[in-house]
Amino acid sequence: MQNNDIKKLIAGVDEVGRGPLVGAVVAAAVILDPDNPIEGLADSKKLSEKKREQLSIEIKKKSLAWAFGRAEAEEIDEINILQASLLAMKRAVEALPIKPDHVQIDGNRCPEMNYSMEAIVKGDSKIAAISAASIIAKVARDHEMQLLDKQYPEYGFSAHKGYPTKKHREALLEHGAISEHRVSFKPVRDVLMNK
Repeated sequence: MQNNDIKKLIAGVDEVGRGPLVGAVVAAAVILDPDNPIEGLADSKKLSEKKREQLSIEIKKKSLAWAFGRAEAEEIDEINILQASLLAMKRAVEALPIKPDHVQIDGNRCPEMNYSMEAIVKGDSKIAAISAASIIAKVARDHEMQLLDKQYPEYGFSAHKGYPTKKHREALLEHGAISEHRVSFKPVRDVLMNK
């Protein structure tokens, strides 16, 4: 076998949850199997919830490897959302059971890691592995918001997934912040300062 016949293992990486006021930022890394293609991969935001759920199961079944990384609300408050997003992505890559030869990251910057890497703006709509990562990360984080909703139904987390909707901001004013809220985010900080 010639050296150039060896397939490179490429990991696609994306994160979800930069904008919400509550919960972790969740990243995923996926190494797709070129011999086992998955139909319908796209930016997770462009897919219905049902389609994302179906694809998430298929991605986990057919991929060579996948892993999650996360940064919790306290870490986001400590190091800021950009650094926390990069940290979550780094953790996802480091959690992969197979070491990739190259890493493609959605966005315009890469976390600091000893890997061959590139950042690809709008990668989640251009690169299948990044789309796959965006889908499983979104499904995982949405599930976390549904669990949080069961604990704190008054906030409506399963509907808005923690994003700063009118309902979420009103619930914050009425009920205050919970420990999973990001206190460095202005709507949460404003509520805490006025208590």
